Formats: sequence, C-alpha cells, structure tokens
Amino acid sequence: MKSARPKVMHAVAGLPILGHVVAALRAAEVERIVVVTHKGGDEVRAFAAKLGAESVVQDPQLGTGHAAACAARALAGFSGTVLVTYGDMPLITAETFNASFAAQAKTGLAMIGFRPANPAMYGRMILDETGLLDRIVEFKDATDAERAVTLCNAGILSADAGSFFRWAARLENNNAQKEYYLTDVPLLAKAEGVMCAVVEAAQTEMMGVNSRAELAAAEAAMQKRLRARALADFAGLTAPETVFLSYDTVLEPDCQVDPYVVFAPGVTVHSGAHIRSFSHLEGAEVAAGAIVGPYARLRPGAVIEENAHIGNFVEVKNARIEKGAKANHLTYLGDARVGAGANIGCGTITCNYDGFGKYRTDIGAGAFIGSDTSLVAPVKIGDGAITGAGSVVTRDVAANSLVVVRAEQKEIPGWAEKFRARKKAEKAAKK
Repeated sequence: MKSARPKVMHAVAGLPILGHVVAALRAAEVERIVVVTHKGGDEVRAFAAKLGAESVVQDPQLGTGHAAACAARALAGFSGTVLVTYGDMPLITAETFNASFAAQAKTGLAMIGFRPANPAMYGRMILDETGLLDRIVEFKDATDAERAVTLCNAGILSADAGSFFRWAARLENNNAQKEYYLTDVPLLAKAEGVMCAVVEAAQTEMMGVNSRAELAAAEAAMQKRLRARALADFAGLTAPETVFLSYDTVLEPDCQVDPYVVFAPGVTVHSGAHIRSFSHLEGAEVAAGAIVGPYARLRPGAVIEENAHIGNFVEVKNARIEKGAKANHLTYLGDARVGAGANIGCGTITCNYDGFGKYRTDIGAGAFIGSDTSLVAPVKIGDGAITGAGSVVTRDVAANSLVVVRAEQKEIPGWAEKFRARKKAEKAAKK
C-alpha cells in the first residue's frame, strides 16, 4: 500500500476495511471476534476494541497458520466453531460465512473457494469424486492438468475449535519461506479421518486489498453493491453510477437523488426528500419534502426538516433547519436553529467561532434575514423579526422587530469623475 496507515484501516465506502469484515461476522452471529495483528498495529487494535473485538499480537510473523494459532490464547476454553478469515476482504458477506458453518457442521472442516476470472498464481483446490477437498496444490507445484482447474483457494476456513488449534499446533514450516500455512490444515485433518467440504463463493466477495489499485477496485465493487441495494429498496437514483454512497447511507423509498451526489457516513434521507446534483452530505438527516442543492453541503449535525429548502452553495453544520424554512443560496449556517418558515437571504453568515469556542445562533419562526447579514453569535433573532440587508447583528432582536445596522449613505456629486482624472494624470506623470 506504500502507506503509514495499516492496510485494513484504509476505507471502503467510508468504513475501514476491517470494519466491513467485522460487520459481516456480526451479521453471521459470530459471538467472539479475535483480530490478529503485528506488534506495531496499535491503530488496528484500537479500532478492533471500538468494534467490540479482542486482539492478539503475532510476533514474529510466521505465516497464516501461525497467525491463526496465535488466537488460541484469547480463545482458551472455547469449544464452539472457529472461523478463520482475512481482514482485508471488505466485500465478504454473512451469507458466505453462514454457508461455511453449514458445510463444516456436516464434515468437521470447510474451506471457501472461488473461481477468479484470472486464476493466475492462486492455489488450486482439487476435489475428489464425492466433491470434497482432496488437496490444495500451489500454482508453482501444479501440473498442467491441475493448473487447468479454475477452483481456487480463498484461504477462509471453519472447524471445531479444539480440532483446529490441535492441527494448527502441528503445522510445519518445511518451505522456502519457513512459514506455517493454513493450506496444510486439510491434510492434517484428513490424516485423522476428517474430510474438508468446499464452499464456492462469488469472486467479488473474495477480493482482497493489497495495493492502491485494488483498493480502488474494491471501492468500485462496493459502490455497485450499495447502489443496487438502494434501487432495490425503491430509492430514486437518476444516474446511480454517478452517486457515491457510504456503508451506512439510508435512502428511504421515494426519495430522489440526482446525478453526482456524494454521501459520506451518517446520512439518512427520508421518503419524499430531493437531493439535487453536486451536493455533499455527511452526518445529516433530510426529512420528507425537503430539497437540498444543487451544490449544497450538509456537515455533521445538520437536520433539515420537512419542506425546508437548502439551495446552491449553502453550507449547514450542526444546525436544525425547521419546517418550511429556506436558505436558497450562498449562505453558511453553523451551530444554529432556523425556525419554521424563516427565510435566509443570500450571503447570510452565522459567525459562530471566535478562534476558541463555538457559539449558537437562534433564528425564530417566520423571521426574514436580509441578504448579506452577519449574525455574530451568541445571538437570537425573535419570531417574525426582519434584518436589513448588509447588517452586522451583535445583539438579540425582539420578535417582529426590524434591525438595520449599516453606515448612513453619503453621496458626493462629481467625485468619481474628479477621481478618475486625477489617477490618469498621476499615471501619465510616471511615464
């Protein structure tokens, strides 16, 4: 990855890769999750703890079999089924994990295989006449006939915990890398009379991430999945291929999303809302009948209530825009409440930050904020009040009052003509 960030902490659809794997395990009702990390994986361990997972350190790193064996310490006394999977497969699903559990229950051991478009250097899964796994052959050791097999090893395994850790402890490192490999487990199991079932999964689910190019490919595949899910849930996407969703984006039936919209994490768009093109939403909620955009930005804490309008080049952060309120263009509303039916004029700014603290602005129901008004927080504009265009409001305004804060207009006849003549003469003198 050529990155200071651990591979599994790179995000796909707004969530670190490891988060997708853990979510799939939780959906498959896995009770305990142990994340195996290297000794420098503090960021990974902190994230795993946040997700309710345990962590163990693999030091030194001696292969996949050794990594899985390291989990024995955390799972001492556990007598259920153990599943070993990779932390860099963001597209893996609970359905595939459940299929592995079901197959393992019948034979005692199960591994997952897949058929990639280009089998390349993957190990081949050779099945016996009953459809169970006979052996796994690494590409470099395979014959031409074995290389012609398209079923490849994904490296995901499920087994009885006691048996698995016994097999893992018996793995040998008789290879050039001097590492212990999970692919040797089926041979140890077979020696005890335990056969290995094979579950075939979709190629997309088995997509691992080992480079920036593969991270981009995983993002594209995840976006395709999320868009399909949104359409299946009856959201309206005019050009779905141009809309980017996060792992937790909620688009209710009959909401409308125009082309070129980005949803960062934490967004809910309710039925009947309309998100127009080139808008960016994060940590926001948009209610029925509301219109957002085009070119709008909703930041965390933005709540847009029913039939409110947030127009072009309007930014909303940690603010509630109540029913029917409108801010149609070129406005910043931060740390604020905009009352029902209020109208926010072009160029309005809530001045919420003084370099040290954030302060709130409260705009009452039915208030009219004139264009180019600066509201210096903390400040309250009463219900039905009006601010004159160009005002800088620093004190509370009573309900139904008019406040105008601007210098008196002064006009000097002929001044502009004299000014231009003087400047032309100065320029000529310099030449």
